[in-house]
Amino acid sequence: MDVKTGLFYVFSAVLLFAAFRVVTARNPVHAALYLVLAFFQAAMVWMLLKAEFLAITLVLVYVGAVMVLFLFVVMMLDINIDSMRQGFWKAFPLAATVGTLIALEMAAVLMGGFRISEEPKMAAVIGQPVLEISNTKELGKLLYSQYIYPVQIAAVILLVAIVAAIALTLRERKDSKFINTADQVRVKAKDRMQLVKLAATQVQPHVAEVVPEAAANVPEKKA
Repeated sequence: MDVKTGLFYVFSAVLLFAAFRVVTARNPVHAALYLVLAFFQAAMVWMLLKAEFLAITLVLVYVGAVMVLFLFVVMMLDINIDSMRQGFWKAFPLAATVGTLIALEMAAVLMGGFRISEEPKMAAVIGQPVLEISNTKELGKLLYSQYIYPVQIAAVILLVAIVAAIALTLRERKDSKFINTADQVRVKAKDRMQLVKLAATQVQPHVAEVVPEAAANVPEKKA
């Protein structure tokens, strides 16, 4: 077993452990962090397969954008874990059956790829140097030459989606509350605080003397 095969088994073992913890972790934040670890291990497997572009895309898109956003959303939400786990064991037999079926199908398809064998070596022509091919460079040439119009159309669609999302969010509504940034910039210290002068002492309010009813009914004694 060479170093590359050993690294593949290490990355695969960590990937399986992280994927298992994603579905078994009680804390949603911990599950999201385990999913980030699973994405990193998958990217390492892509690097071993000499697919640098896919590995970098997996890290930048899924780990750098999607998972970080999902992690912040989960941390800001007040999720009741007990209510989410209600009815878990009722659906467990069906979930276990489906998971076992998927695992058997993947094992039947991928079992041939786990056999340890030496990588085929390219026979170099005598007198000619071996050329190193970069996957990222070749994909870039293909995207911006043969598929330039689909790439530009996808970019325009994404731009329209971003502008539409901003326009729908910032539209003026009667029940919406917003702060004018220009007013915040032009505000002065005297506008933020108002001084009110109060007297040092206040006059005590007059309290009328209350005569008890029993004392009022007692007749006066004559001398």
